[in-house]
Amino acid sequence: MSEAARRAVDAVWRIESARIVGALARYTGDFELAEDVAQEAVAEALVGWSRDGTPDNPVGWLLATARRRAIDSFRRRSARDDRYAALAGQLGEGEAATGALTPAGRQDELPWDPDRIDDDILALMFVACHPVLAPEAKVALTLRTVGGLGSEEIARAFLVPVPTVQARITRAKKTIAAARVPFAVPSAQQRRERLGGVLSVLYVIFTEGSTATAGDDLLRTDLAYEAIRLARMLAAVLPGEPEVHGLLALFELTAARFPARTGPDGEAVLLEDQDRRLWDRSAIRRGLAALAAASKQGLGPYGLQAAIAACHASASSVAETDWDRIVVLYEALGRIMPSPVVELNRAVAVAMAGGPQRALDIVDEMVATDRLPGSHLLPGVRGELLTRLGRTAEARAELELAARLCRNARERAVLLRKAAALL
Repeated sequence: MSEAARRAVDAVWRIESARIVGALARYTGDFELAEDVAQEAVAEALVGWSRDGTPDNPVGWLLATARRRAIDSFRRRSARDDRYAALAGQLGEGEAATGALTPAGRQDELPWDPDRIDDDILALMFVACHPVLAPEAKVALTLRTVGGLGSEEIARAFLVPVPTVQARITRAKKTIAAARVPFAVPSAQQRRERLGGVLSVLYVIFTEGSTATAGDDLLRTDLAYEAIRLARMLAAVLPGEPEVHGLLALFELTAARFPARTGPDGEAVLLEDQDRRLWDRSAIRRGLAALAAASKQGLGPYGLQAAIAACHASASSVAETDWDRIVVLYEALGRIMPSPVVELNRAVAVAMAGGPQRALDIVDEMVATDRLPGSHLLPGVRGELLTRLGRTAEARAELELAARLCRNARERAVLLRKAAALL
């Protein structure tokens, strides 16, 4: 296998995998088969393109090869002779023979109906995020089939063994088949009901990329940028959904700060210490444009989070940030999407807007009611507030507790450094 062929296959697959798998799923009516034969075509391309060079129409090559594999599969299933015959009729003789040749006179023919591309991608996203699947299975399947990531990449991003990811994907495909989930764009009513599930999967992917829950790296930018790419894709096929734009805005505005969030050795850099000249201004402009699109029909949970991110992105310093507005936005977010994390973030904003004692009252109430048990976030914020109030012994104890609970090495180092400074 040549390096040039590997790079070519990787590039085509990463860009076009959603369209390839989506088109195959529509042709075969079998989501699991579509994903399997697409992977087989990729494996065949690594060998064939090394030998023969990259074809003029690489996507067509992959689709024709995958469809040939699908036909072979149906051929082996005697009960599906009718479906095989229907599929075979869609292919020219050259395609059925090798998958690498395009019959004369059909050089420019697209391997899918261009009017169906958006539908294929949308259907693929809704299938991969179907409610019958467990949350971790939705994430793995979305990254595999829509994002084009391999099992090794997904495992590395989430710090789990490769067999675990492979098992999740296999179970997900079998669950979809057993539940007879159709490969189709849901009706308008179903789409509204299930869109939140799709957005939550992308949110989980981005959140893990923007602040890794465990490991030695604070950021996993490849994962975060993949979530952004998928969100852009979703916004393109659902331009009338404000929360899709809100999610994209949140991603863009948060990712804009990535260049300043870590130092030369990968250490975490706190917001107040970041060099804002390093922030990605193009990403900020894209995020503000997406936020404007989301605002046309009123902001939902993701739009409100994007509006908070916009306050940070628009400020020249922590001191110049509109903390009063951020408090109001968190209060609105807490009403429509109540959660301990939202309440804790509101407490941080209250501390910046009105002083640490008011915020500590909020945090102490959360401690008393056992919110966020086992999380390093609550003692971390409490330690910061106690530090500002001059209660150093208590603050140090809280920061050390937060460090023990934190699974990310970079965040843990920050907490220990703060605790050590109080000795």
